[in-house]
Amino acid sequence: MSADLLWPPCQSPNDLPAVEALPLERRGLPSCTYDLVLRAANLWPDRTAITVLPDGANYASSAQRTFAQLAADVARAAKVLRQCGVTPSDAVLLISPNCEELITATLAAQAAGIAAPINGSLSSEHVAQLARLSGARVLITAAPELDPNGLQHATDLAAAGLIDTVLLLRPTLAESVVCPPPVVPGASVAYLSTLAAAHDAAPLTDGPADPQQLAALFHTGGTTGTPKLAAHTHGNEVADAWMVAVNADLDETAVVFAALPLFHVNALIVTLLAPLLRGQPVVWAGPQGYRDGALYQNFWRIVEHYRLAAMSAVPTVYAVLAQIPVDADISTLTSAVSGASALPDTVRRDFFNATGVSLVEGYGLTEATCASARSFADQPRPGSVGQRMPYQRVKTVDVGDDGTWRDLPTGEVGTLVINGPNVFPGYVAARTDDGYVLEGRGTLRDGWLDTGDLARVDDEGFIYLTGRAKDLIIRGGHNIDPALIEDALLAHCDVTAAAAVARPDAHSGEVPVGFVTLRPGAEVTGEDLRAFAATRVSERAAAPKTVTILDALPVTDIGKPYKVPLRAIAAEHALTETLAEQPGVLDVSGQVADGTPIVLINLDSSADRVAVERLVKSFPVNHEIHQR
Repeated sequence: MSADLLWPPCQSPNDLPAVEALPLERRGLPSCTYDLVLRAANLWPDRTAITVLPDGANYASSAQRTFAQLAADVARAAKVLRQCGVTPSDAVLLISPNCEELITATLAAQAAGIAAPINGSLSSEHVAQLARLSGARVLITAAPELDPNGLQHATDLAAAGLIDTVLLLRPTLAESVVCPPPVVPGASVAYLSTLAAAHDAAPLTDGPADPQQLAALFHTGGTTGTPKLAAHTHGNEVADAWMVAVNADLDETAVVFAALPLFHVNALIVTLLAPLLRGQPVVWAGPQGYRDGALYQNFWRIVEHYRLAAMSAVPTVYAVLAQIPVDADISTLTSAVSGASALPDTVRRDFFNATGVSLVEGYGLTEATCASARSFADQPRPGSVGQRMPYQRVKTVDVGDDGTWRDLPTGEVGTLVINGPNVFPGYVAARTDDGYVLEGRGTLRDGWLDTGDLARVDDEGFIYLTGRAKDLIIRGGHNIDPALIEDALLAHCDVTAAAAVARPDAHSGEVPVGFVTLRPGAEVTGEDLRAFAATRVSERAAAPKTVTILDALPVTDIGKPYKVPLRAIAAEHALTETLAEQPGVLDVSGQVADGTPIVLINLDSSADRVAVERLVKSFPVNHEIHQR
């Protein structure tokens, strides 16, 4: 296939029509992710594919694999999975921090069967629910010297009868001497590297080659109740990885930095599959990723040492990096993409002033495989998260009370919906002898994905997010978009991040309140910011009742904003004020239980429980009262 067909010019908003003039199926994309691995090995056998750091402190030491060596490692690991009984229709659980062997194992799981990566910090109950839903019998997890939690997950899942085989991963640059594997009652245990060494490196001949076959099950949710498993086909992943690669203004020699966990789609699509398609080297951070303090202290030296050209992170990472003095030559760094949450102008300005690199935003979600929009550093569109990617369609709809959709005109705010080869086939509802039963759960309609985001789309396909439909604050029947408040707070020069949520109110049902983080040394107060925002919101009802300053806003493990704890804090503040004069109230505590805010109220024996209950009942908030 001609390189001109595979890599058309796509670095300007004006390129989109020309790119889409040729149908995607004529561009010659690999049929599955394993074909993508083999293609890279054939085209660039001796080029370095991955460089993996043991941690941020020892960044000069690393493990390296060429594209040919990576393909060989994937083949050996895939044959181990075959030996363990994994077929193309079977899932393989992966629970481990990032390391050299996890990269191989993830690709091998997709070559032999279906990868099911799980965030090891989820509760044991959620991990078990996901494992049961996946139907996997094989678990690939961290050996104790990499992460002790791996063995605990293995023990719990085996005790529940959910797995019978455990394959252990060792730390990057681990000593060659391997101790006997630990015992997990009810499961066979072995080191993946030991078993893989017994196999040859010849390509797997019975791997999936059908683009419609399932490649992965990525969990979504887990912060708002029971997590769900979103199914990705090989066609989904290859297409979205190509969209990322063709949109990136990077050549084959550009070195990409990866630090997000491989249980998240961004790590797989943006920093593994897309570089494999383009033949770009990737430098992987250690097991803690962006949670490694030494990584930040050495970051600019890492950029210089490995000549990094591109990176992807969340706004909080860039906010921290902007405060780290640049003590190295970082002239190779030209591309820095921000995603997962809104990019504050303060962070954008601070990072540019520190580095000279312009941050650009991207947009995507797990149900759309990963990426659906990208921005252009040299052609900024203020307020936009970017232009839709090639072969994806976007529009806004009005969702009626009966669930019907009505298409909205260009530029009108509504629920953002997406269609394209990257849209997933559904969530896993069950596993039968015939395979997985998938369902849309109200998210899919005739191939269109309801993102749950409120947005407007202009006539060039640029997306302007205005908030989450479920995050609307309803004050006395009046809908308030939290983005109005967040934008107003972010306009203050000292604010580095902002979130607005609903606080329960006895009279209006809900009132808006704000939470912010500040740049180091800022002396502004919450009351100052409340007054500042009140003059800048476009509607009086949206003026925040209070603004609370925090050291950090809560996020999920991959950096997405997590507003549920803020709602719990807001509810705590509301009931604390209401009960301030009530005798016998010991303490009021806002907490999160199974993804839902709840307020716990402790009373002493002298308190009038009936009076307390009467006061609290007027607030629309879950609560429990305990009396000694």
